[in-house]
Amino acid sequence: MSRTITVGLDGSPESRAAAQWAAREAGLRGLPVKLVHAWEPIPEHLADATHRGTETLQHWTERIPREAAEDLRRRHPGVEVTTEQLSGPAAEALTRVAKDAELLVLGSRGLGGLGGFVVGSIGFAVVAHTERPVVLVRAREEADSARETDETRPVVLGLDVGRPDEALIGFAFDAAARRKVPLKVVHGWNPPPYYAYGMALEPAVEREMAKGDALMVTEVLRSWRQKFPDVEVVEHSRYGSPSTLLLDASKDASLVVVGRRIRRSSVGAHIGPVTHAVLHHATAPVAVVAHD
Repeated sequence: MSRTITVGLDGSPESRAAAQWAAREAGLRGLPVKLVHAWEPIPEHLADATHRGTETLQHWTERIPREAAEDLRRRHPGVEVTTEQLSGPAAEALTRVAKDAELLVLGSRGLGGLGGFVVGSIGFAVVAHTERPVVLVRAREEADSARETDETRPVVLGLDVGRPDEALIGFAFDAAARRKVPLKVVHGWNPPPYYAYGMALEPAVEREMAKGDALMVTEVLRSWRQKFPDVEVVEHSRYGSPSTLLLDASKDASLVVVGRRIRRSSVGAHIGPVTHAVLHHATAPVAVVAHD
């Protein structure tokens, strides 16, 4: 069965922007788009007392994916669009449907200024529990797309050279290749822990550390450059916080790609501090790729 680009809809501007992003991505990948909407029915013991309200709610929930599908078909005539109504808590339903998706796309709400963006409890729950890539899209993305600003913007990859993962790196290279844009690989490094306890980092030592980390980035990417010879790769290895460097790079990015380590234990899911910061504050769509 062919995978789909699946979108979680709730009728908000953010979810409509996510649908538009998904349709463009589906066009790049030659895949269909599936629009899904999850709603929790009113309990039976309350249904009689709120019969009219129940009918209105059901009509509204059916209208959301239908109207969104009509809009996508009009704007993206070459993309197949289907809809699906899901019942139950949204986070559980979206996590379940993500298993059969190539990508799951959700909206994130912008606060503006320095406030960043809100992923929300549903978005975080889905990101933390699904093992498929999840993309978070801002509402402004829909307006940005009308100006076709993504045509030359690079894809940005957050790379941990200590634990590089092929699924994460491959996703980023593939995204850049499909968009025909450069791939900017960002790696932030810090000196050993003992420098934090009063030892100054001498310029010569910093230069040697920087050189060593840059060489590690180059080595990690060597085989990927060979697999994707048409992708221009820009290596950005700098001293400093990885999340700060990624957020700065996101300002000119078409997509930011970060990872989430899969944790199969009783302590629950984990997103990680860098991915957490990028999800909240990046000024571009963010793809979270789960990996071992």
